[in-house]
Amino acid sequence: MRETVKTDKAPAAIGPYSQAVRSGGFLFCSGQIPLDPGTGKMVEGGIEAQTDRVLRNLEAVLAAGGVTLAAVVKTTVFLADLADFPAMNAVYGKYFPLDPPARATVQAARLPAGALVEIEAIAKTDQGA
Repeated sequence: MRETVKTDKAPAAIGPYSQAVRSGGFLFCSGQIPLDPGTGKMVEGGIEAQTDRVLRNLEAVLAAGGVTLAAVVKTTVFLADLADFPAMNAVYGKYFPLDPPARATVQAARLPAGALVEIEAIAKTDQGA
């Protein structure tokens, strides 16, 4: 069974993909970039502001799927510049203060819309466990 998840509290998909898909007891969240869902524009500020917006967007997608950040088991962080890792990590740590998920962080040659950071996540759900 496969169910798509969509919310207007996070940026709409800008291509042929879903914000998230629930399948087999997991919620697979597409990468979020730092777009303000109200305006569709990139947030002002550096890596800290962008990471905060990305994680708030991710929270909204997770909520639409019926879970919270506490259900996240794996994230992948894409950075335009790995030199931003310490600043991104400080903000990220505020969203995952206890028992953080597994994570990979990679530098990408280029991210959508000129973003400095993109984060995707996989969360465990109660359905199909």
